Amino acid sequence: MFQRLREDLQTIIERDPAAKNLFEVLLCYPGLHAIWMHRIAHFFYQHRWYTLARFISHASRGLTGVEIHPGATIGRRFFIDHGMGVVIGETAEIGDDCLIYKGVVLGGTTLEKKKRHPTLGNRVVVGSNSTILGAITIGDGARIGSGSVVIKHVPPGATVVGVPGRVMESDAGKRAAIDFEHGNLPDPLADVMKLILQLHEKLEDRVEKLEKAHEPPKRQPRLRQSRGKN
Repeated sequence: MFQRLREDLQTIIERDPAAKNLFEVLLCYPGLHAIWMHRIAHFFYQHRWYTLARFISHASRGLTGVEIHPGATIGRRFFIDHGMGVVIGETAEIGDDCLIYKGVVLGGTTLEKKKRHPTLGNRVVVGSNSTILGAITIGDGARIGSGSVVIKHVPPGATVVGVPGRVMESDAGKRAAIDFEHGNLPDPLADVMKLILQLHEKLEDRVEKLEKAHEPPKRQPRLRQSRGKN
C-alpha cells in the first residue's frame, strides 16, 4: 500500500511542472486526495459495505470537487489534474498512466444495471470539459480533445475532437508516452473555416477574371474638327 502511495506522489512530481516538492503535492493536490479516498471507498464497496463506501465518496466530493463512484475501477499512476468537476461513474474502468483534466465526465447512457460507463485503456489523455458516454472503449494511447463529446469506440492511438467526437488522426503503436502537448490537438472548426476562406478567395479570383474577359472594349472619344473661316 505504501508503495502505491509513493508511486502516486512521484507520478505528480514527474508529470506536473508546477509541483515543487512532495510536501506541496501531499497537501495541495485535490486530484490526489480524491484518488486516495476512492481507494478506501472502493475497498468497502468490494466488500459490500455500500453505504459506507458511498459516504466516503460523498465526503471526498465535498472536499475535492471530484466525484468518483466507489464501484469504478482505476489503474495505477492515474493523474487528475486540477480535478474540479470531474465525474466518474460506477462501472467506469480506467487503465494505467491515464491523465484527465478538470470537468471530465465518464457517464452512463442507460438505466439498466449493467456495464454502462466507458472503459479507458492505458496512457489515455482526456482534455478539459470532455464527456465520454456509454459502455464504449477508448483505446490505449488515445487523446480526447477539450470539450469533446465521445459516444463511439475510439481506436488505440487516435486523436478525437469535436461534438460529436470524430477521429482526426490515428497513430496506433507510435505514441509510447503520454503526450502533454494538448494544445497541439487539431481543431476541426478552424480547419473548416480555413477551407471556406480558401474557396472564397478562389471564387473571387475566377469572378474577377470572367468579368475582365467579358468586359466590352472602351470607345475612343472622337475629336471634333473645327472648320476654319475663309
